[in-house]
Amino acid sequence: MADKDILSDALEEFELCAEADAHNRESFVEDIRFGRMGEQWDDVDSKRRKNQKRPCMTINLCNSFARQVVNEARQNKISIKVRPVDDNADIETAEVMNGLIRNIEHASNADAAYDTAAESAVDGGFGYFRIAVEYAHDDSFDKDLRIQAIQNPLSVYADPHSTESDSSDWNTAFITDWMSRKQFEIDHPDAKPVDWDGTQDMGNWADKDSVQVAEWWKREQVTRKIVKLSNGMIMGEEEFKANKDLWDGLGITVVGTRDTRSYKVTQRLMTGAEILETTEWAGCYIPIVPVYGDVINLEGKRYLRSLIHDAKGAQRQVNYFESTAAEMVALAPKAPFIGHESAFAGEHSERWEDANSESYSFLSVPDGIELPQRQGYSGSPIGAVNEALRARDNMKAIMGIYDAGLGNRSNETSGKAIAARQRESDTGTFHFVDNLARAVRHAGRILIDMIPKVYTGERIIRVLGNDGSVQNVKLGPQGQQEATQGPTDEAASGPQEYKPGSPLAGVYDLGAGKYDLAVDVGPAYATQRQEAADQMMQLLQSFPDAAPIIGDLVAKNLDWPGADEIAERLKSMLPPQINDGIPPAITQKLQEYEATMTQLMAENQALKQQAENEQGKNALEQDKLKLEHRKLDVEETQVNAEAMQAKAEALKALNEAQSAEGVMAAAQQLMAAAQAINAVPANLNAEMMALRQEVARPRVKRGRAAKQADGSFIVEAVEE
Repeated sequence: MADKDILSDALEEFELCAEADAHNRESFVEDIRFGRMGEQWDDVDSKRRKNQKRPCMTINLCNSFARQVVNEARQNKISIKVRPVDDNADIETAEVMNGLIRNIEHASNADAAYDTAAESAVDGGFGYFRIAVEYAHDDSFDKDLRIQAIQNPLSVYADPHSTESDSSDWNTAFITDWMSRKQFEIDHPDAKPVDWDGTQDMGNWADKDSVQVAEWWKREQVTRKIVKLSNGMIMGEEEFKANKDLWDGLGITVVGTRDTRSYKVTQRLMTGAEILETTEWAGCYIPIVPVYGDVINLEGKRYLRSLIHDAKGAQRQVNYFESTAAEMVALAPKAPFIGHESAFAGEHSERWEDANSESYSFLSVPDGIELPQRQGYSGSPIGAVNEALRARDNMKAIMGIYDAGLGNRSNETSGKAIAARQRESDTGTFHFVDNLARAVRHAGRILIDMIPKVYTGERIIRVLGNDGSVQNVKLGPQGQQEATQGPTDEAASGPQEYKPGSPLAGVYDLGAGKYDLAVDVGPAYATQRQEAADQMMQLLQSFPDAAPIIGDLVAKNLDWPGADEIAERLKSMLPPQINDGIPPAITQKLQEYEATMTQLMAENQALKQQAENEQGKNALEQDKLKLEHRKLDVEETQVNAEAMQAKAEALKALNEAQSAEGVMAAAQQLMAAAQAINAVPANLNAEMMALRQEVARPRVKRGRAAKQADGSFIVEAVEE
């Protein structure tokens, strides 16, 4: 496209962005002037009161409420945590990226960028910071990522079609700025100093010595081909073709191709007449990150509100009634002296005339005159004072910050109750801190997207640990085996599990693998150390015996000179099984002790196995006795069945008898059967009782039940 057409499209999109966000920009200016600048009186009312010499007081409470939220965000630092996703990513490389991001934040003074954006969001409804690429040094071609503050949020014009809270779906954005004509001519000697058409939002301070320029970010969706190589790597087709000879030499071929959708981001610096610079951004996101305040979406229109937006009415009420109370007190007549006229005509009569305005050591009246009396003070204007107090309470309720959150004392006495009250205020304003965390998470997403494209080739980078410790790490192609530090013997150089906080060793390819992130919100590392030390001291007070074991850890977390040296000395006094640095002599003794313990454990296991075998033999004999017992029960059941059958035959014979002789014979037969039946169980029960007693009796010898020829059972003693 021609520059003229690009300028036309840019101006059209700029007008759309400015129109869609005009209500939020107007609200931002009004809230900043009200809360931060203290412009809380209407111009007409303020002028009238001043002309009438009436009090026009501004008791600005909004600023203190806003500082509570902003300083809460400053105390609870937000940290970015990189995590591996696919098979080509690993935990140690993720830790390198974590350390690199911490170094980027440190070198960029990112805390100031985050705090500036959060402060603007709390005070005005929105704020911004950005991510840029700069040369690492004046004499180097290496580049670094930087996080920069945007001091003037009104200079940013956001995509009106965005719906995401973190701007990840922005497709257009503008940043306008003013440059001095002298600097403009130095940077762009061949350009015409024509202002960008947006001065109406820049204020009235612009003059003939300034030129307005606009920075236009445009993101467009593009389609590109990617290839999958035989070694598993995936890259763009253009990148593969550029290094095709290298891949052919390594015997690596293409095993698959496909089209994928991606984004192309372009940055253009322009005036109202021409395009000054065009830069292709390597990432897929526009590197401008918003931090929003209270977000309201009504009928598809987004409203961004500050903390104090809805409390302005209550603040005006405070100002009015405080001014009214002061006016009523100031205009109230001072209590006069009342007495006879002759009382004020003495030698010091002139003192009585100034008694309400001067402080005299004494006032006198002529002798014999009744002393004058002063009238009582009418008191403070209770109505105005009460209304001012009600207005203050209204402000607390509107903003969700109560007395405990402001540090005021209340009825609570225990620390837990006070903390619970303070959490009420934190909960009421937590959405501001949470929106900042979302913004930092998106910034981390942009950094992860840009790091493999900026930190390329072979170079040494600095990474920071969570405690601020510094390490130098070497970057290089994937698979390079050179190590910058670490063990050199073969045993130690094998695959080892990485533990967070351990020294990083090796050469890292930050472009290999996929990574995502999470954010943590909490106190800074220095505060965490102090809290850890306090809790450790409380632990030692309740459990003093732990002092010899954790004394070095307690000293390590103390923030005073010599703490590290004390920690090292205490660590050297630890028992060998706890201390990492064990002397060789003690190590040999420990090995001998471990060998002896292994032998004793083996002997103990053999004894246990032998005992289990003996116990199994005894159990087998018990099972045999139980089996013989079951046989007796079966035979008893068979006898009972035979007796029942005899009874049935006797009854049958009785029924068949038709004469007295038959009846008598059947009766005799039945009686004989009954006697036989009664005799069998008695003998059988006696034998079973004897057998049960024998089984239950403690034995030294094993017993065995034997059946005799007559059907009875005896128990035989068998020697062990």
